[in-house]
Amino acid sequence: MIKIIADSTCDLSPNIIKKYDIGIAPLTININGKVYRDKIDISADKFYRIIEELENEPTTSMPNPSEFLRIINEAVEEGHDEILCICMSSSTSGSYQSAELAKTYFYEENEKSEVKIEVIDSKCMSHGSGWLIMKAAIYRDRGASFDRLVNWIEIHKKQVKHFLTVDDLDHLIKSGRLTNASAFVGKILRIKPIMTMKKGKGAIVAKERGRKKVLSFLVKEFNKRIDMRYSNFIILGYTSDIKYAENLKERIKRDSEFTGEILIMQMGVAVGTHVGLGAVSMFYMEKKKGQVFDNLLVNRMHDFVDKTNDFIDKIKK
Repeated sequence: MIKIIADSTCDLSPNIIKKYDIGIAPLTININGKVYRDKIDISADKFYRIIEELENEPTTSMPNPSEFLRIINEAVEEGHDEILCICMSSSTSGSYQSAELAKTYFYEENEKSEVKIEVIDSKCMSHGSGWLIMKAAIYRDRGASFDRLVNWIEIHKKQVKHFLTVDDLDHLIKSGRLTNASAFVGKILRIKPIMTMKKGKGAIVAKERGRKKVLSFLVKEFNKRIDMRYSNFIILGYTSDIKYAENLKERIKRDSEFTGEILIMQMGVAVGTHVGLGAVSMFYMEKKKGQVFDNLLVNRMHDFVDKTNDFIDKIKK
């Protein structure tokens, strides 16, 4: 049996975590000298209510290897013999390294164990890794093998498209994403930066004036980039303003041909610490440039398997 685990920055909602039985290792957040576990000791809603009142900027820390090791041991005790750990980008956090250490500790303590453990650097952030985790869980439940899941993620993980825009530029300044000069101009002109992931790190790719233009930009890029073969669901994220995400959802339904599921999920404390209030994001799988794939034969085979699984699912229903 395959167990999927992750760190808390995947920001998947509690019902999704429960539905797919995903083990979560929490990051920790230091707020005014007190340490909280992401989504356990402090909720996102509570954090966003107090963030503007904090004297010092909150800081985050990667999960302790013992957290990953605890989840691995629990999974083994439950009868799982294959464990797939999908972590946030190693370029922005030590979660991947922490999980690798936990894997090493497990085999040192269980030298004769035949349990397979694979730790993957998703090269993604927030619901980007969450999107991959959900996709892996769906394929697992359809009967995909452990090796197939690992290979599929490694082949496609860089196709998970991230877009993030924020209202609160101060947190981007403190995290080094914007210069003070850019932020000053942005505040005066109501310019909102739009970021994506490049080489495992966040990068500003556009600036729009006002929320309406931001939404138009996101929908336009969505229509141009989305790979409909794999994006049967997309995830929209938000920090403090769910209506912003709901407006984006309505724009996608109105101005695109997408007919899949549109999920809205809140970003947790660990991610919210860096992006602040009023952030909204979207995640889906985009086409590769020119529709050229890493291995055309392999991908066509995967497509055939996917369509076969969809057909079987329909018969079962």
